[in-house]
Amino acid sequence: MKKYRLKIGLDVDDILYDCNAYALECLNKAEGIEPPLTIYDIKGWGTENGAVDKRLRYFSDPEFVSAQPMLPGADEFVRKLLTVADVFFVTAVPPVCMSARALRLRNDFPEVPAENILIGTRKDMVNLDMLLDDGAHNITGSPATYPVLFRKPWNTRLSGLLSVNSYDDFLHLVEIIRNALVDERPDLSSGGVVCLVGPTGSRKNDIARELVESYGMEKPITATTRPPRADESNGNYRFLKDTEFIREMERGNFLETTVYSGYHFGTKPEEIDKIVDKGSVAVLPIDICGALTMKNKYRSKALLVFLRRRRYDVIRDIVSREMDCDDMTSRILSLDDEYRNEELCDITVNVGADYSLAARDIAEHIGRA
Repeated sequence: MKKYRLKIGLDVDDILYDCNAYALECLNKAEGIEPPLTIYDIKGWGTENGAVDKRLRYFSDPEFVSAQPMLPGADEFVRKLLTVADVFFVTAVPPVCMSARALRLRNDFPEVPAENILIGTRKDMVNLDMLLDDGAHNITGSPATYPVLFRKPWNTRLSGLLSVNSYDDFLHLVEIIRNALVDERPDLSSGGVVCLVGPTGSRKNDIARELVESYGMEKPITATTRPPRADESNGNYRFLKDTEFIREMERGNFLETTVYSGYHFGTKPEEIDKIVDKGSVAVLPIDICGALTMKNKYRSKALLVFLRRRRYDVIRDIVSREMDCDDMTSRILSLDDEYRNEELCDITVNVGADYSLAARDIAEHIGRA
């Protein structure tokens, strides 16, 4: 891919301006709600979240739209994007709020041309190279070449979608897509991180275990809200309560987080650093969101490996697992997006009936066989 100016669309609410948290703050104050509602009470997008859905009434108030706080770093984020891309604001507000939204954007981001402010609900009609949005329905329906989900509490159950956790992650993803790192080939000879990326059923955990047991790699201890299994202890995971995990996440203690079957998982940077710093290789079964975070931090010391397994075998593995019906359906429906993530990885390794062969291929690639 040649380095050219990408066309990048940015959603506005909860991407540039605080929307849901600010609406809940207004609601808590107006109705004296104790304990106050937080964004972690929003379990999904729509009108099935109970009391928190009362916040939606503010979204049609021009005064609310005019007063929404800008998220920290949003102005700097847009300025950085403008150095490498044509930026468009792709935002949906009711007609009564359109003027208020446009005026805010013109005042706060004067560097973006007025004609690049696109207000309307049909985001599926906007052709872009990339779209950053927190609404999964906008991502799955987008014709953008690379639709990217901005992780928020209301979309954490979704898997397979190209996702980022921060502005910095997105900026680095833009670098990858522009092929800016083409000469910075991964080199793990003095330590690094192998990120195993692939859909549910691509045998990431089996291959990670083989890399640890047969090739001397190390798996960092991950924190999780999942209950321990009979053969597990804190040597395998740090088992945390939901409140403990969220507290650590809000403090920025995790380098990357994800949600699997309703449980949170997160890795602290020191768990990886202590492996890499001694010249060893950390191996992580991880989603594309976490893998890009690792690439952003470790750069040429991170190798993103896409595990390609036959779709039939992947689906058969998914349906044989013990997971709720909604989770299973979501994972099958997201397979197209999961396979598309191959384009963002450094190498592809085919996974057949003998997964140990895939592990050997990875070890050989980084000179650890």
